[in-house]
Amino acid sequence: MDQDARRSAPATQRNRDPILDVLRPLLPETGIALEVASGTGEHVIHFARAFPFLRWQPSDPTPDARASIAAWTEANGLMNVLSPLDLDAAAEAWPIARADAVLCINMIHISPWEATEGLMRGAGRLLSAGQPLYLYGPYRRAGHPLAPSNAAFDADLKHRDPRWGLRELDDVTALAEAAGLAFEAVIEMPANNLSVIYRKR
Repeated sequence: MDQDARRSAPATQRNRDPILDVLRPLLPETGIALEVASGTGEHVIHFARAFPFLRWQPSDPTPDARASIAAWTEANGLMNVLSPLDLDAAAEAWPIARADAVLCINMIHISPWEATEGLMRGAGRLLSAGQPLYLYGPYRRAGHPLAPSNAAFDADLKHRDPRWGLRELDDVTALAEAAGLAFEAVIEMPANNLSVIYRKR
């Protein structure tokens, strides 16, 4: 694998440890952790080091992203990271039958709403009772004024693609509930982001 295929997202360096702090008490000790929309692969590499007894299943619908994930995995010599799957969250069928945890970081606002609908359907299928779905990113929340930086980010996203933008957390939770996923917690994160946790009923 050509290590030059490795891509880097600067935000990952800033948010990976705060996210890890939330994941430590949340994830199972063993099993399969599926990351939907793994992007560069830097998050899954960081988490795989911290949870060596979990098997990490990265995924992304973009060939360049999958090449980056594979290159980061090889460069770090990690045996608990599986080959990245070609997985489109919006698709009716996913190329994986089960998982013990599902993670999705910074996808929901940079994708059409259909991707969030598919994410919830997929997590609802794959997870067993009590297992977690973890989301990270910026959201709109009732009763919470939108931070100026998030308002500017939202406007930029919608300019880039009208189907993108910060979602109402209540709308995301309604999709989760319909897929059999119960809301558990929302945790304030740096830079006006949120960690949101659901569990399969």
